[in-house]
Amino acid sequence: MNRGGSGISWKHTTSGHDYKQPDVQASASGRGQYRHGTVRKVNVPPSYIKKRNKGHPASDACSANHPQGHSIKPVHGFNALVTQEKMAWLVSVSVRHGDHYKGIEHSNFACSIKGYASGSKRPLNLREQGQLIPLLHNFKVTPGWIWRSLTTTVHSFTKAGVFTPHKDMKERHKEAQAALLSTLLDAVIVKLGARDDIDAQGTANLLWALAKLVNNGLGLEKTPKLKESVTALLPHVKIKAELKEEKDPFIPQHIAILLRALAKLVDNGLKLEQTPKLKETAVALLPHVKTNADSKKEHFNTQSTANLLWALAKLVDSGLKLEKTPKLKEAVAALLYQVTTKAKSKQKKDLFNPQEVANLLWALAKLVDNGLKLDKMPKLKEAVAALLPHVKTKAESKSTEEKDHFKRQEVANLVWALAKQVDNGLKLDKMPKLKEA
Repeated sequence: MNRGGSGISWKHTTSGHDYKQPDVQASASGRGQYRHGTVRKVNVPPSYIKKRNKGHPASDACSANHPQGHSIKPVHGFNALVTQEKMAWLVSVSVRHGDHYKGIEHSNFACSIKGYASGSKRPLNLREQGQLIPLLHNFKVTPGWIWRSLTTTVHSFTKAGVFTPHKDMKERHKEAQAALLSTLLDAVIVKLGARDDIDAQGTANLLWALAKLVNNGLGLEKTPKLKESVTALLPHVKIKAELKEEKDPFIPQHIAILLRALAKLVDNGLKLEQTPKLKETAVALLPHVKTNADSKKEHFNTQSTANLLWALAKLVDSGLKLEKTPKLKEAVAALLYQVTTKAKSKQKKDLFNPQEVANLLWALAKLVDNGLKLDKMPKLKEAVAALLPHVKTKAESKSTEEKDHFKRQEVANLVWALAKQVDNGLKLDKMPKLKEA
């Protein structure tokens, strides 16, 4: 049984092809060099650039690039979106403005690729990657790029699956893929080193993207620039988390994204005890969890609640001590109340999906397994009790919809979690719902 609890969802994580990690990792570690070749002068209407997905929340990387209410023309197929003429036009814009170019057109192009992938409800497949990646050999980051353009580009390409290493990818495409990532990471490292002020949204999106790259198969040890980018970004997250000013605060969604990203990095090999900055960053974010969870306003939805509790449990399981970190215990207690309230709610918006139920019970079991006492924390027992009917209902569901059922991994994690709760003092004979589940 997998007791790692890594069943948490990262949309567009898989591609339908197996990863072939070593080639891409090795290539991405090298320098990313791009040249501006001879550019044909073309008059490409920029309408394809100005797109914004209305369905995305305000903290989405692309929505901030466009004014509120901007009209969006749907993308009519990948062939229309990715053409040699459009790429040549992007290069010409960059050449024309030189070091004064802010990178906005490039980041909007990345947004359009992400919009296509989101509309397709999957990352780019092998054919689409093979069509796009050769056109990106002149996709260059110049010194004038602003943070928003850089973070939006990294986030959008990552979410679209541009950097997902496919097993059957041609060698030259792997090299171009790795070179593009290397170029973007070079720019990230330089800007972080220059202490340019990255905004809250950009910080959250960038850490999410870096963690997603690791989660998609790029090993931190085999991709030094990726590890360097993560290490350089962590102090910026900590500084923003500790700011008392209200001019650029992390919103609740950012807090959930950041802590989940930290947990995913730990889950993929970043050692907590060997990375003090990671531990400090996590601790700096904890008061925000408590404040937002305690608020009378509903700041955390079901997904954020499940992701946050999973992230805290993963950090605890990786070495963050409950007893030595009072803020951690307070954050957990505040989230437990949210879990119980939502699990007992009759409102549709408060319904946990099967994956969230599995992740929550796994997280609660991990917390108990790492020293949180059932008899000393009534909120924990209440949260478990409130979730049990959801386990039974979903396990017995006759729905034909896949989203209403537990996957095999979730069933395994749930059985382990329930057994662990019993092992730590939850009595079967005194809790009928546990026995039924």
